[in-house]
Amino acid sequence: MEKRTFLKGGAIALALGAVGMPKTSLAAGGKTIGISIPAATHGWTGGLNFQTKRTVEQMKKAFPDIEFVVAAANDASKQVNDVEDLVARGIDALVILPFESEPLTEPVKQAKAKGVFITTVDRGLSEEGIEDLYVGGNNPQYGVIAGHYFKKKFPDGAKIVVMRGIPTTIDNVRIDAFKKELGGSKVQILDMQFANWNPDKGFEVMQDFLQKYDAIDGVWAGDDDAALGAMEAIKQANRPKQIVVLGGSGMNKVVKMVKDGGGAVDADIFYPPTLIIPAIELTTMRTATQAPIRGRYILDSPLITKDNAEEFYFPDSPY
Repeated sequence: MEKRTFLKGGAIALALGAVGMPKTSLAAGGKTIGISIPAATHGWTGGLNFQTKRTVEQMKKAFPDIEFVVAAANDASKQVNDVEDLVARGIDALVILPFESEPLTEPVKQAKAKGVFITTVDRGLSEEGIEDLYVGGNNPQYGVIAGHYFKKKFPDGAKIVVMRGIPTTIDNVRIDAFKKELGGSKVQILDMQFANWNPDKGFEVMQDFLQKYDAIDGVWAGDDDAALGAMEAIKQANRPKQIVVLGGSGMNKVVKMVKDGGGAVDADIFYPPTLIIPAIELTTMRTATQAPIRGRYILDSPLITKDNAEEFYFPDSPY
């Protein structure tokens, strides 16, 4: 099969243009919260940037004495510099979604040593016990829900392929839970490859799967960007109605497909970029009131179907 190029590029324009790093000193006499997140390099982080900007604007109205400084980085090195810059400017709290866990651990640890309240989001740090508050999705549930979907879809057995994400701890947790859930069922995993939660890579990996296996009943793409790439590869191979595709993460485009029904996708798994919202809100409440907010805040990852899709559809969000 000839390999064809798919996709129009994974990056979404950065949504945080109005909320950049200030050049001057921070709020005099008030409190300041620094927020460090990955730039909008793909769909999910595009949604994350959108929800960050939206939440910061709401918190500014509710807590006018608190200043917010947001920095978005294209790689881990830039994010390390951002964190060090925020701490040097005297922030009271830091909300961080690490680009990568390992390189961000020491800078955040140093921020904690200076008395900064630390909230980590999603990917976390490589050393336990640094953050005061953790906000993330339910990654074990994410894998279990996917496994349960394929068992219910194919009670008499099926051959499926799997697209892993980026080599990270949360990807390992999801895959382990997925394989455990399928244990003892008649669903057979033919192959697994990393697709990096990316549409172009998803397209490429699915082309390889289609060349290697004449019979494929289903694909767990693990992510909606990768799922869109897989669907395009299946379409170009003229096998659109033979293969079930399940993604994950709640992209608006995919949730709308589920909501409208009758298409190639009948379900999705929720792992939203909106998890940045409670991270910012809880950190702001703690900063404003000194309320004893600490611990872990885990968001559910339910299966999205036609019956509940409306609840998970955010038409104004870029993701």
